[in-house]
Amino acid sequence: MAEMQMTIQDRLTHVKAEIEKACQESGRPGDSVELVAVSKTFDGEAIAPVIDAGQRVFGENRVQEAQRKWPDLRARADNIEVRLIGPLQSNKAGDAVALFDVIETVDREKIARALASEMAKQGRQPALYVQVNTGSEPQKAGVPPEKVVEFVKRCRDVFGLEIDGLMCIPPVDDNPGPHFALLGELASRAGVEKLSMGMSSDYKTAIAFGATSVRVGSAIFGDRTVPNP
Repeated sequence: MAEMQMTIQDRLTHVKAEIEKACQESGRPGDSVELVAVSKTFDGEAIAPVIDAGQRVFGENRVQEAQRKWPDLRARADNIEVRLIGPLQSNKAGDAVALFDVIETVDREKIARALASEMAKQGRQPALYVQVNTGSEPQKAGVPPEKVVEFVKRCRDVFGLEIDGLMCIPPVDDNPGPHFALLGELASRAGVEKLSMGMSSDYKTAIAFGATSVRVGSAIFGDRTVPNP
């Protein structure tokens, strides 16, 4: 089927089939990888058909954008999970704890402290991932690889946070495989099990390296031709 003729539902079905195939080729159960449909910049009209087609896990980059969209969208189905996969500012920690089920971008002590305070205040416990800057890119958020194990330990020991996994975004022009391998090694050393890695262009590679969730946007929703709200 030609790309331009595919509906959003068709693309979702195709991505799910590709994930299952990649799992089988890696000797993993077909349901061992969670698909996170990255809905950032897309409005409710674009997201609703994906929910109606059975997708339940979504990723957003910005707290304020998610606040505008998801209260109404959550009413369409039970068990919707929304993840923050973009940078978090400490002054938005309260809003993030109230809204998101998973926060994948814990990357400094100021954020860890703010999240711990808000989680205690609200009595809500979103799952937390530490973002790792596997390419040590100065312009990119994330904990440097050499500091990840100690940072995870401090999150646990100092702030009382349970860290469920690690997340990374490899440099655009790099072979992603070594970055995914590094994230897996760091997760093992830090004692965490979940690996959020892989996007539309490289999610099958990420599955081969042990991803437990992949963040796929354009392969489902199409190109992002509108600016972030």
